[in-house]
Amino acid sequence: MPIVSAIEGSNRTLGAVHVGLNLVYLVPGETGGMEVYARELVAALRAERPDLKLTLFVNREAAAGRWSELPSVTVPVHARRRAEWVLGEQLLLPRLAARAGVDIVHSLGSTAPGRGRFRRVTTIHDLIYRLAPEAHGGLNALGMRVLVPLAARRSHRVITGSRHSAHDLERLLGVPARRIDVVPHGFGAPQRPQAEPEAELRARLALGDRPVVLSVGAKRAHKNLAAVIDALGLIAPDRRPVAVMPGYPTPHEEELRRRARERGVDGDVRLLGWASDVTLEGLYAIAAAAVLPSRYEGFGLPVLEAMARGVPVACSNRSSLPEVAGDAALTFDPDDPQAIAVAVERLLSDGGLAARLRDAGRARAAGFTWSQAARGTLASYERALAT
Repeated sequence: MPIVSAIEGSNRTLGAVHVGLNLVYLVPGETGGMEVYARELVAALRAERPDLKLTLFVNREAAAGRWSELPSVTVPVHARRRAEWVLGEQLLLPRLAARAGVDIVHSLGSTAPGRGRFRRVTTIHDLIYRLAPEAHGGLNALGMRVLVPLAARRSHRVITGSRHSAHDLERLLGVPARRIDVVPHGFGAPQRPQAEPEAELRARLALGDRPVVLSVGAKRAHKNLAAVIDALGLIAPDRRPVAVMPGYPTPHEEELRRRARERGVDGDVRLLGWASDVTLEGLYAIAAAAVLPSRYEGFGLPVLEAMARGVPVACSNRSSLPEVAGDAALTFDPDDPQAIAVAVERLLSDGGLAARLRDAGRARAAGFTWSQAARGTLASYERALAT
């Protein structure tokens, strides 16, 4: 049986259903894309089915910060402490969910309780822990190797954001295709903040009037930002753009700085930390191109974030990225700096190509909405109840 695309669901049987959303993993402001996914999906589910009863199961950190106005139950653990988080998810959450009378527990962060008298739906975002093990370390890596396969085995439905990730779930974890629902994410918050003014941003980052190439992503090896640095070194200095790389810092950042010095482009690279929404919006506004060279992505939200803002995109031809980009971006071999350099120069020098990709990108991004993701998720709930 083929992998199910969960978008076309009737959602007719959910009126009296009580859904618990497992957010025990979520530390506000520290969980990156999985927090964006949770926040946007919860809002979209409420908008799509206001009659659906939702209860959030949150940790102490999220409870203290009042992460949502929805009814919530505090699982009494601190998620920053990995052992507590696992204890809370595997032992405490099933009891609290049973006490609350939920019919379905949807776990939004790739891990899930292995037991409970309720239907289990789990969103497994990716298998980076298997395919790019350097992205995780220590107890986190060990935990993912145990907990993600457990969630895959014990869930009635598994949701993932791309067909590529679905095939990874089949191939690496043995999840039957009939239990997988492909539900693409939306592309971001519908209301964007005011952008930092261009003049201020250019002055603060010492950009002058040079073209800006934007690469958004955490400083992790599988994001492959080093390849952009290598590509810059292959572009003649009089045509070379400034590469701006916002994203939370990691120990890998020092390797990127060393790489820029070795390639003689340290003056052409801006390695930012975590950028505010206002700064990030300003960077998108001034970017001549977005270059996304990741070797592995479960979905590839930064591609759509750039496209939705009319920024021409060049991205890796690996994993889910070409599936998300379609024909609205240039693609390249992420292990070929020369190919990346050629793509960058084409976007900067060919006005017709850049204009075509701006228009195609906006149209492509418009097809990925959180309301559509909510409908697909509700359809997955129906399938879980019918199991």
